[in-house]
Amino acid sequence: MKKNSHILNRLIPLVFLILSTISVSAQTITSREIDSLVEKTLKTFDVPGIAVAIVKDDKVIHAKGYGVRSLKTMQKVDANTLFGIASNSKAFTTAALGILIDEKKLSWDDRVIDYIPEFRLYNPYVTEEFTIRDLLTHRSGLGLGAGDLMIWPGLNNFTLKDIIHNLRYLKPVSGFRTKYDYDNLLYIVAGEVVARVSGMSWEDFIETRIMKPLNMTGSAAAFSRVKDKSNVIDPHAPVNGVVQVIERDFGDVANAAGGIYSNLTDMCRWIIMQMNNGKYGEGLKKQLFSEEVHKAMWTSQTILPSGDSSDYHTHFASYGLGWFLSDVRGYKQVGHTGGLAGIVTQVTLIPEMKLGIIVFTNQQSGEAFKSITNTIKDSYLGIEGVNRIKQYHEAAIKNIADAKKITDDIWKDIEVQQKSSSAKTNDSLYTGIYSDKWLGDVIISVKNGKLWFGSKRSPKLTGELLVYKGNTFVVKWNDRSMDADAYLMFYLDNTGKASGIKMKAISPLTDFSFDFQDLDFIRKENVTNVSF
Repeated sequence: MKKNSHILNRLIPLVFLILSTISVSAQTITSREIDSLVEKTLKTFDVPGIAVAIVKDDKVIHAKGYGVRSLKTMQKVDANTLFGIASNSKAFTTAALGILIDEKKLSWDDRVIDYIPEFRLYNPYVTEEFTIRDLLTHRSGLGLGAGDLMIWPGLNNFTLKDIIHNLRYLKPVSGFRTKYDYDNLLYIVAGEVVARVSGMSWEDFIETRIMKPLNMTGSAAAFSRVKDKSNVIDPHAPVNGVVQVIERDFGDVANAAGGIYSNLTDMCRWIIMQMNNGKYGEGLKKQLFSEEVHKAMWTSQTILPSGDSSDYHTHFASYGLGWFLSDVRGYKQVGHTGGLAGIVTQVTLIPEMKLGIIVFTNQQSGEAFKSITNTIKDSYLGIEGVNRIKQYHEAAIKNIADAKKITDDIWKDIEVQQKSSSAKTNDSLYTGIYSDKWLGDVIISVKNGKLWFGSKRSPKLTGELLVYKGNTFVVKWNDRSMDADAYLMFYLDNTGKASGIKMKAISPLTDFSFDFQDLDFIRKENVTNVSF
């Protein structure tokens, strides 16, 4: 007895030490610290409103809004404020397909043409072999954001039928299934697969088969379907250096790629279900989709560049089915970001820790959501002494300065050209209707003595043409929130007249969805003063 007592006496301090160590390692960021973090982020990155939630061990331990929904109304953001979750919608599309797979109505490796017979890509072989899985994994061979000008900027007149038809005109830039290049259009096609297999629209399916069971009562599959718009953010972006409300310009045709509107309250239910392999409800007794389907979603499909030397010691990165996958400090990380004009969002899960972080913003600063997500993540991973706001702010300042140098130099050259006698061009060499196979017609015309660019199908793509060098012009878009001014390069026929146009974005910060490089305009006919 004395011997046992002696051992016990020696063990007590050791147990105490272990418990103390566990207690220290379990200490995480407090709600007060999150408040301070977000307030600093709002000011540093000039974001009007942010919403942040943390889920731990199936419980919502923080869900709060900060700042304002709109600089016009100055109403406060709260946990029920609706944001466009943008490409975080893609995981809902894969979930919808997963439900149909559980019902034996299709499989990941079924051919797309068996459900959408009119589906065609540039290469006939790729068309024949293209599967449901290929729609979801960004490995089609198409370039980054190929064809996105049919959905971005919005308020154009491209239909679902147009998008499916026009995919055949987009030329690949890499071999089929050999390289990652993010796309949106193929998720739109995936949404149409859901519609044709289920017999209901993608929007109806998402709301009735996913949102309703999960009690996501405030959410909608599209902004146009939000019944109560009294608590919705406005999108914001810098316009001539000043952040302001901009137009909400995402059309319903692309909902399956990025159209969902949701709030923290509802999205917490969504990620709790995800971290429980499809289980939900009281006692996790219900199943939205099978564990087998869930495992497929979180299994690497397309390899991304990795070898991150940062604090997270990331060794691999890949894309699953609607989710990005990587490792951070030995844990599997699952997540996605989303971006619309004036709105960016991030959802991050570390399933083994049962940790979920949601950050929604109503300004298009990715550095803002990264600062918040990674600071919270650091607290759970035991990473100390890293100022994420400072880190990402400095990176943003550098990127902005580098881009500004490029654009400033171009505008200086244009200024010099305008003062030069050689700046006067023979406008008749350039005016005319030019057509691209998938974007359709644009008109180069003279308005009030100035050359003008105007797209028939995408009215936001309208702006003045300014002489740059030789037969290269710069188009300065009327909508200054787009940050997407572009080179317009005319190529000439043997008479010296423009016979076609190529385009390219000027700023390295221009969103990849302005895929001007994929356009190839051919002159159709001459035209003079034309107005839209």
